[in-house]
Amino acid sequence: MAGINVEYINPFLVAASKVLKDMVFIDVKVGKPYTKEAVFGDKSLLIMLGVTGEMTGQVILTFDNDVALDVASKMCMMQLPALDELAESAISELCNMILGNTATVFSTKGIAIDITPPTICKGTVMFTNNYAANICIPLIYEDDKKIEINVAIKEH
Repeated sequence: MAGINVEYINPFLVAASKVLKDMVFIDVKVGKPYTKEAVFGDKSLLIMLGVTGEMTGQVILTFDNDVALDVASKMCMMQLPALDELAESAISELCNMILGNTATVFSTKGIAIDITPPTICKGTVMFTNNYAANICIPLIYEDDKKIEINVAIKEH
């Protein structure tokens, strides 16, 4: 299984930090990236986007349900009552913006990628692939709230 070039992690961090600050008004601290199996529990909301072009694979942004509701509420500038269709749509669009900005960062490095529309996944789920290790990058805000970016891409 191919590893990911460390240079390819930074565009995800730059884009995520900027979009979260601009759209959700939160500053995140980047935790230490690590490899992990792409297994997620039943109290999680996952947004999966595919990557095509000069790199291929997938990116899964993972939120515990309470964090997803918090982020969606901040985006909507009002407390949402539940992780409903509106909240899921907001989170999905946030992830789309993060990956769109990531594609822009890659383009400044001469690497052309496209992203697929986001797919919402809920409940216990496991993803496997045989082309790239899954690198998990935790983004922490307000000391204990965490968003994880799971990157499994390979260069052509």
